[in-house]
Amino acid sequence: MMLTSNEALRLPDVITGPDLDFEAGVIEGLSRPRKSLPCRFFYDARGSELFEEITKVPEYYPTRTEIAILEAHAAEMTETVLERAVLVEFGSGSSRKTEILLKTLRDLAAYVPVDVSRSALNEAKRRLLERFPALIVRPIVGDFSRPVAFPEDLIKAHKLGFFPGSTIGNFSPAATGRLLGTMRAMLSPEGRLIVGVDLKKDARALVRAYNDEGGVTAAFNLNLLARINRELEGSFDLDGFLHEAIYDPREGRIEMHIVSVKDQAASVRGRWFRFVPGETIHTENSYKYSIGQFQELARTAGWVPGRVWTDDGNLFSVHELMAGLR
Repeated sequence: MMLTSNEALRLPDVITGPDLDFEAGVIEGLSRPRKSLPCRFFYDARGSELFEEITKVPEYYPTRTEIAILEAHAAEMTETVLERAVLVEFGSGSSRKTEILLKTLRDLAAYVPVDVSRSALNEAKRRLLERFPALIVRPIVGDFSRPVAFPEDLIKAHKLGFFPGSTIGNFSPAATGRLLGTMRAMLSPEGRLIVGVDLKKDARALVRAYNDEGGVTAAFNLNLLARINRELEGSFDLDGFLHEAIYDPREGRIEMHIVSVKDQAASVRGRWFRFVPGETIHTENSYKYSIGQFQELARTAGWVPGRVWTDDGNLFSVHELMAGLR
């Protein structure tokens, strides 16, 4: 039975999953010989706002290009979805791109967004129910890179996974293989996954995309230090660090770093960390793949590659992966 919008709003806001330990992650990362911080910590309220700004700057092509691909091909992507299926989105965030698929899907059993941000899930649920009043939204708070507890009444349903935004590029190829295996286990039996993958291209275009002239990406990167100051009693001098984006052709990835411009020290919950001029905190990787490279990686995780949709400029790709039988 399909619930009314009012009944849907009375569903529990979230299914509680494991919380990320921001303090432990920061201290562990800054204690390494080569300092680093997990990119998942970018997305506090201010970080999420800044990322939304990034998606609108002229240099940052991935968001608008993927949206155009989804709008042009959503009907093809969802044409084989069975009635009473479940749409599962990994790292759902604002769920803006999800709306493109939802317009082509009928009679879903549920939409299950998985994200670490409880506030983002609740806001997305509120907005989606305004636009799709009959939609059943069953959010899960958790780290999608690890197995999460799926609602028992939906375990046997046919599932379509959705992982847009080229977020998969934030993981190393080995970690991507493990992640795809985790998603396959969650979507099986015989589920499918629609995943956005950024393509290899001219290094100059890549660096510009992560180092826009307006400085929005720089503000996004440095907000990680501001968040540490706000939430962990940090003492970082924000004027003492700069944003840096570089392309490593050997690894095939963009790297984002926060660079110390002077000899300095900063504390986190009473723990002190020293920085010399030019020392960096590695905050993010974004791997780029050819279509063949990504398909081979998917095969190693047990997926059968299906259709691939790209834009006319071959900037970005959206892949269909099928769980099938191993």
